[in-house]
Amino acid sequence: MFEVKKYLEENQFPNVYYNEPLSKYTTFRVGGKASIFVIPETKKQIIDLVTFLKDQEIPFKIIGNASNLLPSDKNFQGVVIKTNKALNKINIIGEEVVVESGYSLVKLAYDMIDYELQGLEFLGGIPGTIGGAVYMNAGAYNKEMKDVIKNVILLNQEGKLVKMSNQDLQYAYRHSRLQSIKPLLILEATLKLEKGKKEDIKALLEKRKERRINTQPLNYPCGGSTFKNPTGTHAYLLIDKAGLRGYSIGGAKVSCKHCNFIINYNNATSDDIKNLIEYVIKKVYEQTGTVLVPEIEFFNW
Repeated sequence: MFEVKKYLEENQFPNVYYNEPLSKYTTFRVGGKASIFVIPETKKQIIDLVTFLKDQEIPFKIIGNASNLLPSDKNFQGVVIKTNKALNKINIIGEEVVVESGYSLVKLAYDMIDYELQGLEFLGGIPGTIGGAVYMNAGAYNKEMKDVIKNVILLNQEGKLVKMSNQDLQYAYRHSRLQSIKPLLILEATLKLEKGKKEDIKALLEKRKERRINTQPLNYPCGGSTFKNPTGTHAYLLIDKAGLRGYSIGGAKVSCKHCNFIINYNNATSDDIKNLIEYVIKKVYEQTGTVLVPEIEFFNW
């Protein structure tokens, strides 16, 4: 990793950390150490760094809020790049919102109150960033990113800036074409919204916030919904039916409050969480014949 260290020093990158615990950044509060952890401050810095790492064939991982990520307990022999400082701008043009990929989804949803733009209220409880939401077609309350995205700008595998339309992205439930073409970096998205009333947007966000507090285990580290909902049913119902409410392995537990949340309730390791996910899949299949598919991303296993 000497060449990376030299590059970062020569180009005066701020916010560079060595042997940095990923547990400080994931919402599960688990994960091994990254050899190098960088928080670039400008768009140019992050594009140049990603291009350099790709050219040098050095492993790297882009993260936003790491709210949907389960890294292993192993150390990552590569570079982790966090987007929240370099890619955090927003521009409102009429009813369109151009927002960079490091921007917080919750902040974006609440920002729309002042602009009187409706259509992003479903993001108000998702603790991720635009980049992750675009990549996985994040959604809630029967609405998904595919319903609001006009286009996305990304850095492709050849290091070129490319614009992709909503149709190009081939969205499906918790899926996009990006998961197969694997761009080096998602830079920004243009979202198409509608005019609304400030008080109505705020009221809906607050109503849903209260519902989340009452129904989700927000007082524990977790990665949000652990499994995708199978067609025609809900994952939490199948997990409950299999008798797994409150089941634990090590410090990881199936939440008693919401069975589709696996929580870090007592200093869980990544292995505890992954083992519990695999156990839930096995037991639900044995009891119901349905194979649950994890919604979270496994990294460095």
